[in-house]
Parts: sequence; C-alpha cells; structure tokens
Amino acid sequence: MVGALAPVLAKQGHDVRVIIPYFSTIGHEYTAQMSHVCDFEVQLGWRRQYCGIEKIEKDGVTWYFMDNKFYFGRPYIYGMGGDEYERFGFFCRGILNMLPLIDFQPDVIHAHDWQSGMVPALLKIQYAHLPFYANIKTIFTIHNLQYQGIFGIREVQDVLGLGDSLWTDDKLECFGCANFMKAALVYADCITTVSPSYSEEIQTAYYGERLDGLLRARRNDLFGVLNGIDMDEYNPATDPKIAASFDADHLEGKAACKADLQKELGLNPDPSVPVIGMVGRLSNQKGLDLVDYVIADIMRQDVQLVVLGMGEGRYFNLFSWAEGEYRGRVAARFTMDHTLAHKIYAGADMFLMPSQFEPCGLSQMIAMRYGTVPIVRETGGLRDTVLSYNEFTGDGNGFTFFNYNAHDMLHTIERAIDYFSNKTDVWKKLQTRGMTGDYSWAHSACEYVKLYESLFTEKPAKKEPEPEEENPVVVEIGE
Repeated sequence: MVGALAPVLAKQGHDVRVIIPYFSTIGHEYTAQMSHVCDFEVQLGWRRQYCGIEKIEKDGVTWYFMDNKFYFGRPYIYGMGGDEYERFGFFCRGILNMLPLIDFQPDVIHAHDWQSGMVPALLKIQYAHLPFYANIKTIFTIHNLQYQGIFGIREVQDVLGLGDSLWTDDKLECFGCANFMKAALVYADCITTVSPSYSEEIQTAYYGERLDGLLRARRNDLFGVLNGIDMDEYNPATDPKIAASFDADHLEGKAACKADLQKELGLNPDPSVPVIGMVGRLSNQKGLDLVDYVIADIMRQDVQLVVLGMGEGRYFNLFSWAEGEYRGRVAARFTMDHTLAHKIYAGADMFLMPSQFEPCGLSQMIAMRYGTVPIVRETGGLRDTVLSYNEFTGDGNGFTFFNYNAHDMLHTIERAIDYFSNKTDVWKKLQTRGMTGDYSWAHSACEYVKLYESLFTEKPAKKEPEPEEENPVVVEIGE
C-alpha cells in the first residue's frame, strides 16, 4: 500500500516521504542508489544504538531507510526473533528522532500496522510538548487486526521508557500485556482500515480480535478506505511476465497464457478444463481449511488446481499430497515467485479466495484485471470488490458465498464451473467486467487526502472550520 499510495499522492502535489527499515533483503538495484543523510544514536532504556538514515529519490517521493545492522541486517523481515518489541521500538523512536535532523517537519505521519504502532503513542506522550512536534497529526492504518505486536510490559517499558502510570486499560495495557496495535488505536488522531466492510467488521466480537470495544469507542475516528493496485504493473496488455498479451476486447492471448501455465506446471494441456488458481499465504485465514475439507469433492469436478504460496506446514502437506494424488491436475509451488504469480493470474480461469476474514485483498482485484473470474467469500474487501453474478438482473463480476462453510464454497465452485462450461456468453461478460473495472489508487488517494486535511479542521463549536491546507505534507511509514 505504501509503495503504491505515496507516488500517487506525490503526483497530486503533496510532499510525501516514506520511511522503512533498511532490511538486508532489499535488492542491490536499490541499495546502489542510496545516499547517506545522517546518523545519530537512539536511546532505548540504558542502551544507545546507532541509527543511520539513507535515502533514494524515486517517483517524486523521498524514500528513507533506517539502518541498524543489529536490528535489520537479518535474513528475515519480521515475526521470527524474540526481540521484535525492541527492533520496532527502535524503529518507532528513530522515526521521531530523525525528523529534525533531516530538516523535514511533516503535517501528518501516516503509520501502518503494529510495527509502527508506537509512533502515535510516543508522539503524544513524550514529544508533543516540544515545539517541533506540537502540531504533527497522526493517522494509523490497520492492515490486519490479527497481528497486534503483543509483548511483556516490562520489556517494552525497558526499551521505550514508558512509566507505570501509562499501563492502564484506557492507555497502553491490554489484557496484562503491551500491545503496539492498541497503542496506536488509543493515541492516533485518525484510524483507517483497508476496506469499508472490514472497518465495520472489526467493531464486532467475531472479527475484533479483543479490540472491538476500543474500536467501537473510536468509531467516529475510524474509516474504511479500499486499497488499490498498480494498474501499470498488473496490465495484461503490457505485462512482460506472461506468455501473450491481451485485453478486454481481444482475449485470444489469455488462451495462450493458460496453455503456457499448464505446460510450465506439468498440467494436462486441455483448454476446455477450467483452471482454478490460488496465490497467497497458506494459512487458516485464507480459508484453506475449507479447501482441505472438500478437496476430494472439488477434484471430482473436471478441473485443474494451481497453488502458489508459503505458510503453515499443514497446507504444505495437503497440497503436496494432492499433487501426487491428482497428477496432471494439481500443481503446487511453495515459494515467493512474482513471475509465476503473474502467470497464474493470467492463465487461470477462476481465482479462489474463501477467506475466513480479508481486510482488503489484492489478489481478487489482480485476478479480475487479467480476466480471471473470482470465487470469494463475502467478507471484508472481498465483499466490497466482488459482486456475485445474478442470473435474473445480469449484475455481478464473480461468484460469492456468505457462510464460512466448506460445502457452500463447493457449491459456488460448481456453479462457476457450470457457467464456464455451458454459458460462455455470460462467462465472457464476467471477464470483460473484471478487466474494465477501476482498481487504481486514484479514488482512494483522494479519500486519504480528505482525511489528512480533516485533521486540521477545527472541531469545536464554531460555525465555520479553520481553512484547510491545500497540500498537506505527509510521511508514510511502512513495515
């Protein structure tokens, strides 16, 4: 989101800066372009740690990279070490400390997910009394409420110097723990999620991950803004990663992409058999337990299944077994392969996303962009982007089911197969609708600008608000 939104905002005339950790996994094509901006020490309790700032100018945006080899020079990005609270506590404090040193005073800091969740809290608690920081506003975006950054209170206190009086249930304490996500939800001036439906869902106990009460309390500051995709990168008419180009008016190339996908993955080369694609994290969240329950029933249909992703061992075993059991009909690749992902989007006929919950989901939008008809569960961003085909009105751009139920999913897959095989005119209509939909960032970027500007509108009982700034300065913080 950060990588796509920032250039769009810059094109609209806003001064946008992005700051992310200088991870060791960043490619040489970027590291070779970096120039050193400054370096300083960040105090974490009794420790003082080196912090270097590198930068790149690209697409009208200044991209900063926070360098510390101890914290970020590891072969993984996040989620594996026992010191995640310290790594991203360092990141959050380093962001605030660097601003005066790079001669940049943002109007808005837009933080994303728990890794930057302490920025709004630290700003309000420890920095806001300083003139430089006094007028900076914060927005926090929840990309996935399930991942909250939960750690021991004493450990986080030690790193960030947050006193005992702050560890109450109305501030930083959360069920006896420190919670980076909750810190942001309490102290940010505005909260967003990545789809309108998800913003409503997370205010319920089922989706709220024990933070639904806090989110309901802040519902007047909570907004859902749908993510977009890069329409240039995901364009079947110009994509160099796929076997043949095509567009909504000339679908012949899609057949060539399907043949190429079947050949590369060792599937039976049959153009009449529908190929179901799945690309993403292999986890329960993505609804793969439903697939597990009825995979034999799915394969009783005349279909082929392609799976690409990494995740839980349970699903590695499932799809490895299926690939051996249904030779020539199932192909699974357990890796992160961007080129193969493009080939699946372009070569599959259907794209399956039976998610238990889905804050936004980009895969269904990418699939539709390539004329691959989505089959999704009605939740979160899937509900906001895919409308089930209605045979009576002719409306819709895919196939959906509501209940989190394996057989509801199976019946929806069977319905899609029937339309693919027997109602080709309707199928082509669904492909065309998907390919001509607007999934760009243009509209969403305008929504974010309105939110940025609203933070500078006076809310007391005045007849007219204070003038809004024409082009607020924004700094985006990615993981």
